[in-house]
Amino acid sequence: MHDWIRKAIGGILLVSLLMLSLTKPVQQFIQIPGSITLFEGQKQSIVKASAMTVSTPSSEKVDVVESQKAISLEGKNPGTDEFVLEFAGIPLKKVDVNVLKDMKVYPGGQSVGVKLNTLGVLVVGHHLVLADGKKVSPGEKAGIQLGDIITKINGKKINNMADVAPFVDEAGKKQEELDISLQRGNEKLNTTLQPIKDDKEKSFKLGLYIRDSAAGIGTMTFYEPKSNKYGALGHVISDMDTKKPIVVDNGQIVKSTVTAIEKGKNGAPGEKLARFSANREVIGDITTNSPFGIFGKLKKPITNGIMDKPLPIALAHQVKEGPAQILTVTDGDKVEAFDIEIVSTIPQKYPATKGMVLKVVDPKLLKKTGGIVQGMSGSPIVQDGKMIGAVTHVFVNDPTSGYGVHVEWMLNEAGIDIYKDQADKAS
Repeated sequence: MHDWIRKAIGGILLVSLLMLSLTKPVQQFIQIPGSITLFEGQKQSIVKASAMTVSTPSSEKVDVVESQKAISLEGKNPGTDEFVLEFAGIPLKKVDVNVLKDMKVYPGGQSVGVKLNTLGVLVVGHHLVLADGKKVSPGEKAGIQLGDIITKINGKKINNMADVAPFVDEAGKKQEELDISLQRGNEKLNTTLQPIKDDKEKSFKLGLYIRDSAAGIGTMTFYEPKSNKYGALGHVISDMDTKKPIVVDNGQIVKSTVTAIEKGKNGAPGEKLARFSANREVIGDITTNSPFGIFGKLKKPITNGIMDKPLPIALAHQVKEGPAQILTVTDGDKVEAFDIEIVSTIPQKYPATKGMVLKVVDPKLLKKTGGIVQGMSGSPIVQDGKMIGAVTHVFVNDPTSGYGVHVEWMLNEAGIDIYKDQADKAS
């Protein structure tokens, strides 16, 4: 009998707790984050659970204004602070507030031509050489793989394809092996290779197809005026043959002009057709080719003619579902704003390339391009007057939709540390 009563009381308590957890005040309390990040001058409101009070007043770092239904915060000075939520004088939850130094960047949208020079020469294929009636690839026999980068021959640095031929010719005539230094991903390797003479061409061959540069077009995302550092594309540039990321020695970006659009359709992504501008003026260098795009420094400031003032940025957790715009070029060099919808966003704590799903809803852009096309990668995404990210990929089976990357991670990859001042003060 006593066991039955205990079980009944336990059941009632469990049901009561479950019902309590579903009540609006409890749900509001649960949804209040344990940590909030703001920029100087930025405001944010959070819904306050009824009967809750804030024990910590405003400080030098943050203004805290409490009303009956909400808590309004405004970042004043970089640093960290906190406030405590109480119920009937009992502390229930501490909320950390991080105030970051004001960060603004100029939005891009311009079409840019990209010229990359690889670190050494990139192996993009094996070539069979006809020698003594047999076909063989000395390079493949030496264990050299597609995607490998030849960085040195006989201890001498290789900068481009023209550097390779003299070594091959000399070693072939002397019947000597070449000492080859390779980079394969993050690994450094060494091998030896004996060039052989092609029966038809009467010249010595490695049995490798190699490349030392690549070119294409993309879209500028942003530049930061104090450092002149920029970000573009929003994704890595890979070699068209090996499909592996190109390891960059150096590179340049130039202005480009969109000449035509191949409209996208289900199963066949479209493409911007563009040419490098006539004067091929170099507007910046390329120092990094990463999963988040290409990065370097501009030689001089550039503007897009539509949003020519720097915009504040939104951190990954501040991006919300709903209306936004992308800036891009569909004709000539004119940057235009087009309406999109942020379908979903992930409040990432760590860098990742696919942070948003977006959908093009602008009738003009849909008519012209069918949605997102190749060459549009890097187009900046603006929401509520803030830079939030860039277009990166299109869905192959739905060209109206694609992925976006949060601008926070592109800034980080560009070497712009938005948390630096705060970390310096903390240390």
